[in-house]
Amino acid sequence: MRAQALTVMATRLQDQHLVVEAAERFPLDLAEIFEDSVSKKYVVPSFGWHPWFSHQMIDDRRNKGGTDAVQHYKSVLTPVCEDDDFLNSLPQPLSLSQYLRDTENRLRLFPHALVGEIGLDRAFRLPSNSAGDVPNGHSHDPDLEGEYTPGSREGRRLSPYRVSLQHQKAILQAQLELAGKLRRPVSIHSVHTHGHVFDVLQSLWKGYEKPSKRALKDSIIFTDALIAETPPSAAAPLPYPPRICLHSYTGPPDPLGQFLASTVPAELYFSFSVAINFSTPVNTKTEAVIRAIPDDRILIESDLHRAGQRMDDLLKEVIIKVCEIKGWTLEAGARQLKKNWLRFVFGADSD
Repeated sequence: MRAQALTVMATRLQDQHLVVEAAERFPLDLAEIFEDSVSKKYVVPSFGWHPWFSHQMIDDRRNKGGTDAVQHYKSVLTPVCEDDDFLNSLPQPLSLSQYLRDTENRLRLFPHALVGEIGLDRAFRLPSNSAGDVPNGHSHDPDLEGEYTPGSREGRRLSPYRVSLQHQKAILQAQLELAGKLRRPVSIHSVHTHGHVFDVLQSLWKGYEKPSKRALKDSIIFTDALIAETPPSAAAPLPYPPRICLHSYTGPPDPLGQFLASTVPAELYFSFSVAINFSTPVNTKTEAVIRAIPDDRILIESDLHRAGQRMDDLLKEVIIKVCEIKGWTLEAGARQLKKNWLRFVFGADSD
């Protein structure tokens, strides 16, 4: 592996402890990570609950009495599931309150950890309940045997059931609020939900918006606007995350304006990967998006489940793609992308 540092993200119950173990094995050295040395490898941990598994979480923050598992799943799956075999195959739902407490403890254990991968997904369908549904009788590709953490799709066919957007939003907002409380950056997964993601974020930073350029020009409110623009203390909790990445962004250029508006108090970043954004030779939409994003708000990623040569190759390929689209030299582009990553993960102090 040639990459110096990896941002490794948890997505569900089974991999939270694996991210902890990776971060403990490859601890951060801030003095060295800001240099160009690659003598050591580092892991920046990230803890989150992915929308694909959001049905496994029961929102017990208000109702402490508990809910029957079957009733819970009937309330959060769409269409309403009446298949008893399928419902009984699903795991016992977990307490959102307990998960938030556990995640806060993990975040405090790692002061530079992120929150993610979290988000919304309108396309995902739950896998079926039987490995026998898998074509050819294989649970997944035999060449990948042993690579999957339990709890993944593992090659199973998809059921007709999705997680309701209302429930996904509740799980997302709870994690965003935790990130704001500890002032941690977040990585957001969004599939056909960019407007919904923005609505959730906007509801959290309401009242914290920066003054508009027009307001700043108004001499009557100029002094008040400057006061309002002053960021809160670095130690003070926020109701929203200070830095946000929309990972492997697949939306069109149009929504960028609202995410990057001068009044938005958080820093918004957009990451791109070969696996999602350049899976075909030509992707004019992604190219238009990359051209429209400010140079200091672009990130790159492998979006891969394992480190190694394949990951390095994918990172190199996406760097080349971004540099070509932006008109950067490879050296200048690599330096800009590293600077962006450092700023996203560590904040203004990394400049």
